[in-house]
Amino acid sequence: MEKIKKRVTRLVKFYHTRNPFELATGLNVLVVEYPLDGVRGFYHYFQRNNIIYLDERLTDREKVFVCAHELGHMLLHKTSNALFMDSRTHLKTQKYEIEANKFAIELLIADDLLKEHPNATLEQLARITGYHEKLLELKFSDKSK
Repeated sequence: MEKIKKRVTRLVKFYHTRNPFELATGLNVLVVEYPLDGVRGFYHYFQRNNIIYLDERLTDREKVFVCAHELGHMLLHKTSNALFMDSRTHLKTQKYEIEANKFAIELLIADDLLKEHPNATLEQLARITGYHEKLLELKFSDKSK
């Protein structure tokens, strides 16, 4: 079993939820909605506090995904400042973004849903879940171990 999938499984089992906002509360993460320019959200560790910022103009559905994505950054890349690296350096942050997306999709799409639709194509699963096929591909990939 992959590292990300294991981590998500443990979190869901411990907190009894797949809701990223409920997980944030359980993990003592402050979620702040604010009008952001150029980003949909970001994670910040400041003075021993975990903070997730979300663009307040996102739809509720987008906020759920972005919150899950940022929880992924917090749990997988706590010591990395991907926003800084992306905007101020020439370092590639794509690996971090893929891992955070994989964390989010593992959290938001339970394996049970896939078992309910065993013969569904990615396109059909995208319609069922409302998530883009590229995100759903991460659920089936093992690139982000």
